[in-house]
Amino acid sequence: MRTLVKLEILRALRNKKFLFFSVIYPSALYLIIAGGADDAKLPGMDMGLPLYYMVAMAAFGAMTAVLLGNSEKIAKEREQGWVRQLRLTPLPGRGYVLAKIAAASTVSLPSILLVFVVAAAVKDVRLEAWQWGMIALCTWAGSFVFAALGVAIGYLASGDAVRPITMIIYFVLAMLGGLWMPLSFLPSWVSDVSAWLPTHAYRALGQAVELGDAPHLRDVAILGGYLLLFSALAAWLYRRDTAKV
Repeated sequence: MRTLVKLEILRALRNKKFLFFSVIYPSALYLIIAGGADDAKLPGMDMGLPLYYMVAMAAFGAMTAVLLGNSEKIAKEREQGWVRQLRLTPLPGRGYVLAKIAAASTVSLPSILLVFVVAAAVKDVRLEAWQWGMIALCTWAGSFVFAALGVAIGYLASGDAVRPITMIIYFVLAMLGGLWMPLSFLPSWVSDVSAWLPTHAYRALGQAVELGDAPHLRDVAILGGYLLLFSALAAWLYRRDTAKV
């Protein structure tokens, strides 16, 4: 499995289009959205837009890398017969799934760090050393949830259908989770729905640390539940796909 993880990481690093949208694009969005914003406090929150969007765009970039990357790659590999070839090797099915999740989550780390560098250099965001480290850890660890979702979508959809299905899920989760704009700017019903979405809990982990608190247990529990759900769904879809061969 270690060899497969290394192979997946090298393939991702050689894909310039993938690197742009997963690593550079979130930082560019941060500059566009928060570049001209001041530090005025957001309604109901003890932080300004530059600080809010630093965590939001870091989460958005990591989710882009693991969700889009996994779903499209797996769907194409199924059609090209690569997954069938791997089944002829000693690699167990769970090894393939875990390799995809691990590789995608590893590649997401540069996206997170680049957003932090841009926020500190351009918007003069200043935090304690432990806060920088904890936010990076929470954002990176939380991306495993969406990596597992990407694996599930890759086994659910065909090569032609996987992109539109993934994009719909991707945009809905990002918008309703508060990654594009604070939920205080949206109708109250959006906040009620958002409270149970993985993207809301994902964003909330880092923002709790920004305010000097520990990640809330409710958010950790929600993400843990979604990770188990998506992983179980991915495993079931893998077994169903195997039975078809």
